[in-house]
Amino acid sequence: MFKLKENFLLGVATASTQIEGGRVNSNWNDFCNRKMTNDGSDVARANMHYEKVEEDTELLKKMGIQTYRMSLEWARIEPEKGKFDTKALDHYKEELSLLKKAGIRPLISLYHFSHPMWFENSGGFTKKENVEVFLNYVKTCISELGSLCSDYVTINEPNVYAVQSFFLGLWPPEKKSIAKTLKVMNVLIAAHCKAYDLIHKIRKEKGLTDTRVSFAHHMQAFHPKDKNRKADQRAAKRISKIFQDGIMEACFKGEFSFPFKNILNIKKKNYVDFIAINYYSRQAVRGLSYKAFENTPKNDLGWDIYPLGLIECAQTCYNCLPLPIVISENGTCDNKDEFRCRYIYDHLKLISESPLPFEAYYHWCFIDNFEWKEGESARFGLVHCNYETQERTIKKSGEFYSEMIKKRGVDKSMMEKYIEPCKYNVK
Repeated sequence: MFKLKENFLLGVATASTQIEGGRVNSNWNDFCNRKMTNDGSDVARANMHYEKVEEDTELLKKMGIQTYRMSLEWARIEPEKGKFDTKALDHYKEELSLLKKAGIRPLISLYHFSHPMWFENSGGFTKKENVEVFLNYVKTCISELGSLCSDYVTINEPNVYAVQSFFLGLWPPEKKSIAKTLKVMNVLIAAHCKAYDLIHKIRKEKGLTDTRVSFAHHMQAFHPKDKNRKADQRAAKRISKIFQDGIMEACFKGEFSFPFKNILNIKKKNYVDFIAINYYSRQAVRGLSYKAFENTPKNDLGWDIYPLGLIECAQTCYNCLPLPIVISENGTCDNKDEFRCRYIYDHLKLISESPLPFEAYYHWCFIDNFEWKEGESARFGLVHCNYETQERTIKKSGEFYSEMIKKRGVDKSMMEKYIEPCKYNVK
């Protein structure tokens, strides 16, 4: 059992590409056209959220959700370079207005893995010259929508995008190059820092003084496979440095260390107003490889369930720059909704007990959605989606989350109803 701290917000997160549906000329639309998802599903279906914004906002309100992290679909807003679609911008204005009317605080992500094909064809984030192209998109979004939202994420998980798309070759454009991976990371760091300054500048010119900007930093708990083996200890530190710590230092404070480079003369100063962490799992590291530990709780994708890692990662970020902390994503793939209540409970209990300045928690995700290469087969939502009928049904975990918001914590009756029946799968 636990009580939530005063003023701590509970929310849910989504991404436009994963829920909106419809056909837009994006890199992920192209990926699906080439039948690259594991289950053959298509991003054009997803949850049809673009047509169901009012219905979904009512569902968020019914669940008592306090804050909602959403992203904007760049390919909708700027279908051709330099040409912006006023209807798409008006749609997002309406969505933000509906959220505010429902008493739900929005957090906007400006980039969440998806971009127009014209941007992809011009080299995307492999070229530093394209940072200006991204900033032009950011400028339009903030100029048009900035009065409706004060909290922003510039880029979601730059390290994940770079690794999945340019190192592992699993996501578009399916490249496998260490050099390109590092180059993309450098470009995304620069894009974040420049966007941070631009968002503050535009909103300040509008007389808005409550601007808060960050980037959503994906972190994992990298542990030595054998904690007593020095080679494993060094390997874990090395992978953590390359995958997450170096990007953190650059995006937080404009401080660059090998293998990262300052490609656009980023000044040394703070480039985040709050810490935003996406945390899911732990890895056992040996040499240059890592994988889940054996004989530990796992989710349906085989990810190690290790709640303490969230606190470990938050402490690392806070040590780098002591600012308020938002968990911008945390959740698990549990297709039968058998242990999600326990997963949420275990992570939020640690947050409630921590002396770190946690401000908000966004569960990933609001509704089962298009989960990138996994397609529709991996279910992370608090709400079940029947993709054939688009019917929404709140899951038991969604009921638990809603009751926790209402009661500001978890009491004995909730433990008996939701938590005690849950058991993790140990593999």
